[in-house]
Amino acid sequence: MSESRHPAHAALLRELGRSLKLNAERAANPIVAGALDRLRAWQAARLRHTYADLAAQPRYASAIRFFQEDLYGSGDFSRRDADLMRVVPAMVRVLPAELVACVAKAVELNALSHELDLLLLTHLPRADAGFGVADYCRAYRRSGEFSARRRQIDLIGEVGAALDGYVHSRLVRTSLALMRKPAHIAGLGALQAFLERGVAAFRSMGGAETFLETVRQRETALLDAIVGGSVDPFPDPSLAVARRQPGAAR
Repeated sequence: MSESRHPAHAALLRELGRSLKLNAERAANPIVAGALDRLRAWQAARLRHTYADLAAQPRYASAIRFFQEDLYGSGDFSRRDADLMRVVPAMVRVLPAELVACVAKAVELNALSHELDLLLLTHLPRADAGFGVADYCRAYRRSGEFSARRRQIDLIGEVGAALDGYVHSRLVRTSLALMRKPAHIAGLGALQAFLERGVAAFRSMGGAETFLETVRQRETALLDAIVGGSVDPFPDPSLAVARRQPGAAR
C-alpha cells in the first residue's frame, strides 16, 4: 500500500485538516477565541475537581496531567497541528503505523472537543459573561450531539489504551528512543514530546485499566446526569477559575 493510501496516514490528514480549519476560524475571531479560553479554563477546573483523588496518588499523577494537558484539557494545539501537517509524509516514513493512528485519534479528540465547545458557546450567556453549572448544563442539553459526546469519551479510552499498549511494545519503545534526535531535525519535536509524555505517564501506572475505566465511568455518569436534566452534577468550577486568574486573592 502506498504512503498516501495508508489508512493511518489518511486519518491523520483528515483530522489535521479539520483541526487546522477550526484553529484558523478561532484565530480570525478574537471574541470567540476569548470565549473559548474562558470556557476551557472553566472545564479544566471541573476536570481537576473530578479527578483530584487520582491526581493525589503517585501512581496516577502523571497520567492525570497528560489527560488534562494533552488530551482533554484546555491546551492550545494549533501550533502542534500546523507543524504536524507539514511533516506528515516524514511521520509515515519513520513511525510505526500504530503510532500514526494513535496521533490521528488524539487530533480527532482535540478537534471534536473544539467543535463541541463552539456549539456550547452558542447556548451559553453572552461570550463575555460568566456562567454557572446550571447554565452549562442547559447549554449542554440544548447543544444536543450526545453521540458526539460519547465519541469524545470513547476516544479518551482508545488513545489511552493505545499508549498503555506501547509501554509493553519493545518495537514502539525502541522506535521512540531511536527517533528522538531525527524527530527534532525533521520538525517532529512536538509529536515526539507528546508520545514520550504519554508513554511515560502510562508506564508509571503499571497498568492503565483501572484509570481508563474510572475516566469512562465518571465522564459517562456526568453526561447521563446532564442529559437526564440535572442542573448540579458537579460543584461550580467558577471559584477555582477565579482563584487561578492573575492577581486573584490566594
